[in-house]
Amino acid sequence: MSVGADKITENIKADAQAKSDEIISKATVETDKILAEGQLKAEEAKKSIIDSAEKQAEMKYQQIISEAKVNSRRKELEAREEVIEKAFRVASEKIEKQASDNSANYVESLKTMIKDASLQVGGNQLEILVRADDVDNVKSMIDEVSDYVASETGKETSFIIGEPIDIIGGAVVKTVDGEVEVKNTIEARMLRYRKYLRSEVAKTLFK
Repeated sequence: MSVGADKITENIKADAQAKSDEIISKATVETDKILAEGQLKAEEAKKSIIDSAEKQAEMKYQQIISEAKVNSRRKELEAREEVIEKAFRVASEKIEKQASDNSANYVESLKTMIKDASLQVGGNQLEILVRADDVDNVKSMIDEVSDYVASETGKETSFIIGEPIDIIGGAVVKTVDGEVEVKNTIEARMLRYRKYLRSEVAKTLFK
């Protein structure tokens, strides 16, 4: 091969090597860039996943804590309500026993309840309904109650005793025509004052 041909061949080889080196260099830079971007994206994805997991874990934790607090409060209220209801039951049983024993305190209370109910009805001809065990009590106090209601209302007042009713104690007073009726039984009074009494019982029990 002539010197000129060798020279051309060497130039071609040199150019080819230069281009090859340039391509490899660019490819290496591009590869490094792709790897760096991939690593960055991977880190971002990793951080996003971790952040999301942490947020979900925190939300779940707060949800569990909130549910636990609600359940604890509900159980506390249920326990308090049970104690209050028990207090009412005990009080009701004591009042019922006093009525059954026909104690002096109960008889006096019965008289007051009949007077109050009669005043609310407004006097005149009235009918009293009580439990069977209180019929004799009413008969013994009926004149006194009649005089009291007449003096307070300015109306002549008389009473008849109706058929016994099934109550713990107290009385129902109504006009003989049945148009006006006032329930002043122990049950009715406890129901009327229950909200106030419940508050007072709660204050006493849970100071």
